[in-house]
Amino acid sequence: MKKAGAACSRLAFAVLTNRIHLEIMKYNRKEVLRVVFSARVFSDQKCFGPGVSQLLKRVDELHSLRAAALSMSMAYSKAWTVVRNAEDGLGFHLLTSTAGGKHGGGAVLTDEARQMLTAYDE
Repeated sequence: MKKAGAACSRLAFAVLTNRIHLEIMKYNRKEVLRVVFSARVFSDQKCFGPGVSQLLKRVDELHSLRAAALSMSMAYSKAWTVVRNAEDGLGFHLLTSTAGGKHGGGAVLTDEARQMLTAYDE
């Protein structure tokens, strides 16, 4: 992992909020408009944002990077690229994987990945 990733990870955990939702009511119509802002964490490249967050949540739910990628209409190779780029930028691993075989493989989030998701979602 890169040394710059450590600084990025400290910054990432310092993020207090990642989304600000403003509800605006139209007076003439009873429609609700929402403005949504989302945060992205950068080192020398984007290392964490809404896409990585969604992918990790799907991995946590489905216990498989392949299934998570499929559920997002994403190629498995693309999902691995997203995870590796995020890990390089953040300076820590996001997934622990086991190879397939007779009993199948799988993936689980690391403690750091869970902490990152919690900080990102706040």
